Amino acid sequence: MTTRVLLIRHGATVLSAEDRFAGSTDVLLSDEGRAQARALGERLAGAELSAVFASPMKRTVETASLIATPHGLNPTTADGLREIDHGRWEELTRREVEARFPEEYANWEADPFTFAPAEGESGLSVMARALPVLRQVVVAHAGKTVAVISHKATIRLILCSLLGIDARGYRDRLDQSPACLNALDFKDPVRARLVVYNDISHYAARPAQAHSRLSKWWQ
Repeated sequence: MTTRVLLIRHGATVLSAEDRFAGSTDVLLSDEGRAQARALGERLAGAELSAVFASPMKRTVETASLIATPHGLNPTTADGLREIDHGRWEELTRREVEARFPEEYANWEADPFTFAPAEGESGLSVMARALPVLRQVVVAHAGKTVAVISHKATIRLILCSLLGIDARGYRDRLDQSPACLNALDFKDPVRARLVVYNDISHYAARPAQAHSRLSKWWQ
């Protein structure tokens, strides 16, 4: 028996377009992000979804609602799915953070998995709260298809754990475009196979290319 999880990133926001840190900042979808999420909802209208789960943040709840409505479902929120908290970096651009907190930024670039900025979270902390939520979803909906709407860093960290990828490189080795679709098939709560990754064909003709969001190691 296979359980399919559609792991989805929320649509674009104004702050994501400006490349600002907005993990714990509760921003709304932009008009572009709303159109992206609506397109994904239309794409998934024929899927047999048994439930829709989402981070409690406004941008994920709105994305989840646009996906859930055609199925007559209401999204269930789970705090463990929220985005990583960047602490005092929130709402600043990467250039601003690097200028104001150079040592912190250098440590985070080197290892964003175990290092956290002041008042923020490490990737390890995010993984520790997100994975139990995903396990509960898989156990409760065995043999069915569910949608889980979360955030860029949170999804990448989940995928690192499930696929056995060194999470210290999650920022450079895995991308997640706004309103992208990933699909995972679970044979049990811990064994998963990635069958769709970072798919935005519902609103874009070709995959996006990441530039400023990559670390200096990549550049």
